[in-house]
Amino acid sequence: MGRLTTHILDQSRGRPAAGVAVRLYRMDGETQALVAQATTNDDGRLDQPILSGPEMRPGLYQLEFDAGAYFERLGTALASGTFLETVVIRFRIDAEEEHYHVPLLLSPYGYATYRGS
Repeated sequence: MGRLTTHILDQSRGRPAAGVAVRLYRMDGETQALVAQATTNDDGRLDQPILSGPEMRPGLYQLEFDAGAYFERLGTALASGTFLETVVIRFRIDAEEEHYHVPLLLSPYGYATYRGS
């Protein structure tokens, strides 16, 4: 059975990013429908796949990570606030039976992502 998972590593601290709100949307053109939301645990992961089972359908999806709130909580925000507020990653699911893993490597001024395993 296919599933979608994610995790966040805080590169600036060399640790998992705990307590980050994550939202998943299914995209239809520019319209988005909220599919699921969760918060990362102490290991920077979600406690369960954010998408699986019959909801795991081919299409365009968007993950949103509340990076700004995370860095504010750590006290690493700038005097004027945070540089990154919400990190948005749009990606396509083609095969509903596969495992899609979308990790986020995060720092106060940038991020990277890739399709993991």
